[in-house]
Amino acid sequence: MNKITEIQPAAGQLSVKLQDEFWGSCIKLVQDVVIPYQYEALHDRVAGAEPSYAIANFEIAAGRREGEFGGMVFQDSDIAKWLEAVGYSLSISRDPGLEAQADAVIDLIGEAQQPDGYLNTYFTIKEPGKRWTNLHECHELYCAGHFIEAAVAYYEATGKAKLLNIMRRMADHIDSVFGPEEGKLKGYDGHQEIELALIKLYRLTGEKKYLELSSFFIDQRGQEPNFLRQEWEARGRLSYWTGTRSSSLDLSYNQAHLPVREQSVAVGHSVRAVYMYAAMADLAALTGDEALSDACVRLWENMTGKQMYITGGIGSTHHGEAFTFDYDLPNDTVYAETCASVGLIFFARRMLELAPDARYADVLERALYNNVLGSMAQDGKHYFYVNPLEVWPQACSCNPGKHHVKSERQGWFGCACCPPNVARLLTSLNQYIYTVHGDTLYANLYIGSTLNLKLGGTGVAVSQQSNYPWEGTVTLTVNPAAAGEFGIALRIPSWSSGAEIRVNGVQLQPGGALEQGYCVIRRVWSAGDIIELQLPMEAHRVYAHPELRADAGRTAIQRGPLVYCLESADNGAPLSSIALSESAPFSEGFQDSLPGGAVVVKGKGWRSGREGWSGGLYSRAKAPAAPVEVTAIPYYLWGNRGSGEMQVWIAEGGA
Repeated sequence: MNKITEIQPAAGQLSVKLQDEFWGSCIKLVQDVVIPYQYEALHDRVAGAEPSYAIANFEIAAGRREGEFGGMVFQDSDIAKWLEAVGYSLSISRDPGLEAQADAVIDLIGEAQQPDGYLNTYFTIKEPGKRWTNLHECHELYCAGHFIEAAVAYYEATGKAKLLNIMRRMADHIDSVFGPEEGKLKGYDGHQEIELALIKLYRLTGEKKYLELSSFFIDQRGQEPNFLRQEWEARGRLSYWTGTRSSSLDLSYNQAHLPVREQSVAVGHSVRAVYMYAAMADLAALTGDEALSDACVRLWENMTGKQMYITGGIGSTHHGEAFTFDYDLPNDTVYAETCASVGLIFFARRMLELAPDARYADVLERALYNNVLGSMAQDGKHYFYVNPLEVWPQACSCNPGKHHVKSERQGWFGCACCPPNVARLLTSLNQYIYTVHGDTLYANLYIGSTLNLKLGGTGVAVSQQSNYPWEGTVTLTVNPAAAGEFGIALRIPSWSSGAEIRVNGVQLQPGGALEQGYCVIRRVWSAGDIIELQLPMEAHRVYAHPELRADAGRTAIQRGPLVYCLESADNGAPLSSIALSESAPFSEGFQDSLPGGAVVVKGKGWRSGREGWSGGLYSRAKAPAAPVEVTAIPYYLWGNRGSGEMQVWIAEGGA
């Protein structure tokens, strides 16, 4: 294999620079605190946090030290995601010290690689004779996929090809093991990820074999005879995780129960599902495969229309971190893993590349501003794996069915997949703001930014300014190199009402038809043309589908893209005793005392109290209620003021 020396950016890749107060502070937190903190965690140098073992495993595999493999079978992937975040961070601003740290880690990875290109510390250290014998459970291709993604990001940021060449050797090794040819394994990983990574590698290198291998992994899944079942039988039905024989195998957990083009309902482990769906959408866009595209649309509609939380969380049960069934969205035993919403955002972006439909950007925005942003504390050093919509701290500690729910973020996890996933998403956020279809630029997210591109054969510079999500005024300045005709499309969010748009101060006629949720402005543009979008940012009530039983008789508060919640820090406990008035208006105000400052929403309601309660545990008489002011804060900020109760869905009643 020839080593890479220089490659041009992938065709169609937009050069977007983020210049936004809200997200800029989040990304600076990741650069200044999160990435260095995670570096220390990966080296097992964070006091009080669970050990990672990740760097230690590579040192053992490289022969630098003696010892035994530590941590999960997929522990390697934590380093890969950290390196990917480093790559994106360095593309924002070069940092020689950070780059030197990453280069040293890459050197270590290279030393741990086997002569045939194989790279996985678990199987190198602990079970060297069992490569590719338990794809169902042991994450070999998953880890490889994350390292490939890291290699692409690091190369694009720095031009350094060492990690890329390491991972091309691994990808070529995988290609020699898997495929439709005689003598190769007809398998695929139990945890999807390699499919996404191979597409990125194809786009960077132009080598079609990587695209074909990704397509093979997608096409092979769910086919009969079923590879995962055959592999399970060959292992004597033994489980890696329990060491015992099992009587049945749930193929839907890995989305391997049907060929992917026949799937219509989101099932199984939620992170695996959305990683696979994202790869399917990538392949559909690259190959024009309509059956694959149709399956993506069906799965999107089921997942976001019947199995998604208002916060953009997915996966409603901790048993398998999985989907259950339509409208089963409990608030206090929820899982809604952070990685699942990150994967949902990956899927949404790729659906936007397939078709300019604002519903994909609406979900992307919802998951980003709520579930993902809320998973990380404002100090950058504590994280939620699970993102509940209702918390009672005593139940979290005393009820075994709620032990997975935490009332405070943790410093690190033994299974630390989520923190580096958040870091790599936020440092690559510039890739999610716009998409291009034909000669039209689509603004999907309202985040201050600048970009340069060609539209209709004309070089165009576009800058966006806003104080989103606190204010709804968005300004785009369009500067073509020469006057030219092309389109600029603005997403009208599904939460908004009464949006107004002006071009050079002239309001567009109201009532114009939207094109799949976008207002498409097509005209001859000249340098200095200004588009102003005004989105009313009023707090409003949201209600759930009648079949969503957990939220019957309840309402939630949303303002702009932000979902709000109650905390006992503002409203006292128990929050379950509060009912929001059905008709009383909300008041809003910016509150500097919250971390980073935020708009707080206040309303009128009622609290049922113990005072005057004359019965025992049960009574024929209703508890007396007294008027109370209800205070709601953005969901992403909950849990930053110590342990306490939290609730998104609020009982509604009274006058």
